[in-house]
Amino acid sequence: MTEKTLNVEGMSCGHCKVAVEEELNNLSGVEYSNADFEKGTVEVRYDATTVTDDDLRGAVEEAGYTVAA
Repeated sequence: MTEKTLNVEGMSCGHCKVAVEEELNNLSGVEYSNADFEKGTVEVRYDATTVTDDDLRGAVEEAGYTVAA
């Protein structure tokens, strides 16, 4: 499993946290995600053979937020 921390712009509340985590956890190959809206980050544990960086970015964007470069 690969672990990565993404910087997410725009999260400001508990609802934001849940939305980002739900979208990431819906990806096949994501084992775990934990967003922290106060820090603007989300930790993700995933199978890098089935999930790409673009997949992670797309899930965050689907939730309505942006992954910072």
